[in-house]
Amino acid sequence: MAATYLNCAVGSLDVYTPSAESPWNEERVKHLYRRIGFGATQAMIENALAQDPATLIDQLIDDALVKPNFPRPDWADWALSDYDPNNTTAQALQQLYEIITRWSTEFLDDNAMRAKLMLFWSNHFVTKLEDYNCPSYNYDYFRLLENHSLGNFRDFVHEIGTAPAMLIFLNGVQNTRFEPNENYARELMELFTLGIDNNYTQNDIEEAARALTGWNGFSEACAPITYVPTFHDAGQKTIFGRTGAWDYDGLMNLIFTERSIECATYICSRLYNHYVNREPNEDIIVGMAQVFLENNFEIAPVLRVLFKSEHFFDEAHFGGLVKSHIESTYGIIKEMEYPILEAEIQGPFPNRPFLSIHFANSDLGQVLFDPPDVAGWPSDRDWINGTTLTSRWNVADFFIFDFFRNHRNALILWVQSLTDNSNDPYFISKRVIDFLISKELQSEQDYENGVMAFKWEVPENYFEDGSWNLDWDQEIVGAQIAFLIRYISRLPEFQLA
Repeated sequence: MAATYLNCAVGSLDVYTPSAESPWNEERVKHLYRRIGFGATQAMIENALAQDPATLIDQLIDDALVKPNFPRPDWADWALSDYDPNNTTAQALQQLYEIITRWSTEFLDDNAMRAKLMLFWSNHFVTKLEDYNCPSYNYDYFRLLENHSLGNFRDFVHEIGTAPAMLIFLNGVQNTRFEPNENYARELMELFTLGIDNNYTQNDIEEAARALTGWNGFSEACAPITYVPTFHDAGQKTIFGRTGAWDYDGLMNLIFTERSIECATYICSRLYNHYVNREPNEDIIVGMAQVFLENNFEIAPVLRVLFKSEHFFDEAHFGGLVKSHIESTYGIIKEMEYPILEAEIQGPFPNRPFLSIHFANSDLGQVLFDPPDVAGWPSDRDWINGTTLTSRWNVADFFIFDFFRNHRNALILWVQSLTDNSNDPYFISKRVIDFLISKELQSEQDYENGVMAFKWEVPENYFEDGSWNLDWDQEIVGAQIAFLIRYISRLPEFQLA
């Protein structure tokens, strides 16, 4: 049976104003941070509650806009001939892991908005690292994600089409006036700007492919790919009913002038589905598209309106999307305040703790820079099946019990801070459960089961006579917390954001 998606939320794009019926509370703060990033610590929540929500969102977007980029590495322009022929693979791997580590570090920033947007756009403007396999091309693609994630979408589209990673992945480097290749032209319209069958024809694709010809200057592996005028088709072309000697720039102008409404609506629908609900709300999307058009395809104004809206903060959206594997893994690390930066991973890349997370997510099927195909990774409920669910449990177990074994004091301090150092096992269990899921569990029995997991093997009389507390025995209390979080990670609600 096909899945049925409901969008029961009300509210418009008017700015959300806290009220008795819709308070600015921990639940809404967690919803904000889980949707725009990878969750929030208790300190982040307390800081947010002390601010006006609209002011907070403006500040988060402003900070994301000026976030510094990854410093340009000295190997950014390396071609194959620049590598040590006796050590090429190891050098290339180290360079690729530099980028992965940088991006992963930003996932755990208090303001991870840009990092989350980069993940979204990498699943929109898809390339596959395994197809081009060059650190210099990978860095160039990563730089475009950094520069344009919150910037101008029109500029983003213009630059991504001539990125070496894209030219190789979608065969642009093979597209010449002698033998046009339609692959990029098709995806440019179908996936990147307009959406499937959205007011363009097969002839438009064929003519667009001719306009895109000429980016064929390829000298050696991993070297820059340049424009070669003699390979460009300079003839007349008819695209969207307009005839001219359209080239690359001319095609881009046509898309954003002749099909501006279609483009704005399609991109805003993608953003809505990613941040708000799988089931579209047409009125909200039309409003977002209008903001997009009024701001000449700037992305940040659209997100300001969306994230500050009463519609975004409607309770019907809480827990309404299934986390991706990356969201699930980084979410539990972020919200538990797992001291990842203090960890050390042994092996050929020592002191690179984020590689353990990268490899864990690779095993789950979500590899940074390597979506499965041009359509990208799955979304929402497609993340979960019998195999991926148990694998997500296993990945959560790894970090939960590593936290217990190697950072036990930090784990206990986290729960003490979260619960005001209570000695009530029910209160502690419920508080930790509610903190790590999107909204309260529907069944009281689920909370009771959490209490049982938390009490573990500790005799009941220790709880009854008040002799047990979170300072009781570090090893035993740490194990209790680990088993409680393990229980939470297996709740269906834990998979939701």
